[in-house]
Amino acid sequence: MIARRDEPHGTGLGIFRYVVERTIAWLHGFRRLRIRWERRDDIREAFLGLADCVITHRHVQRLC
Repeated sequence: MIARRDEPHGTGLGIFRYVVERTIAWLHGFRRLRIRWERRDDIREAFLGLADCVITHRHVQRLC
């Protein structure tokens, strides 16, 4: 069981839960990744890499 925000949990699991959820939410903002249209894995992987680059660029631009 994953603890809620700002509540202690005894297992030690779920420490990075919100980072992963946020990243998956960012990736689902790209429509081509939300629903799998491509049958080939290499094309989907290319779109995933492109989405990672766009997300990283947006994050860096926000920091500057």
